[in-house]
Amino acid sequence: MSVAVLLTQEAEDDLVALHAYVSATASVARADALLTRLEDACRSLETMPRRGHVPPELERVGVTDFREIHVRPYRIIYEIVDGDVHVHAVLDGRRDLPELLAQRLLR
Repeated sequence: MSVAVLLTQEAEDDLVALHAYVSATASVARADALLTRLEDACRSLETMPRRGHVPPELERVGVTDFREIHVRPYRIIYEIVDGDVHVHAVLDGRRDLPELLAQRLLR
């Protein structure tokens, strides 16, 4: 059974920012390849949405509605809502997740 995978505006913004950063620091070809890998990972949630795990940083504070999958070193944070997958963020796993989420909430 397949579900819809929807990207929030924040997740789309994350992908655009990651592409711009990798284009500027490496190459457009590497940025394109990364974007393809991230988009493929998001699409893979159509058939296996529950395969991800609760991010440990969120689980420690009792937030268990969100799950994540990895495209090393990136973390794709999502939630299953009414049977659909809502991707909320695509973040660099080398950064501090609580700090990134706090910044996002303050926007």
